[in-house]
Amino acid sequence: VPVTVAVAGFTFAKLAPDTPAAAPSPTATTARPQSTTPVEMAAPALATRPATVCRALMSQLPPSVRDLTQRPVTAGAEQNAAYGDPALTVACGGAEPAVPATGDVWTINKVCWYAAEEADATVLTTVDRETAVRVTVPRAYEQPLQWIAPLADAVVASVPSAGDTPAGCTA
Repeated sequence: VPVTVAVAGFTFAKLAPDTPAAAPSPTATTARPQSTTPVEMAAPALATRPATVCRALMSQLPPSVRDLTQRPVTAGAEQNAAYGDPALTVACGGAEPAVPATGDVWTINKVCWYAAEEADATVLTTVDRETAVRVTVPRAYEQPLQWIAPLADAVVASVPSAGDTPAGCTA
């Protein structure tokens, strides 16, 4: 009997739960809450063909870009999209930018983008598509070209090539 009591006590001690661990603390890689309020965006009137192309693009956009989830926009959901907080925005339609002779163009996933630096963001605009697509990447997100790869896939799937590729762009 004493041996049975000793074995039972030892087994009970081994099976008893450990002291509960402290709740994990947030780290730099922990997903943080993101705003769900609509992002203010303009929605200029588009001609029939660009409007059709933009609707096709919006239907192909991913639900998230990296760890940024899609948010509603205040106007033009058929031509605008936003992700995360601060908002990374996608605007379809409008004019292509004038690319200076010394301007940098980048081919990302078969789409040619012109990058313009602004005070608080990098603005990347397609320069080889039938309808221009503009992506604004806030400074809070480092390496802006890496943020547009999943968006470029949607552009390839839904926005036809213009046929004439600017110098510096290769498919």
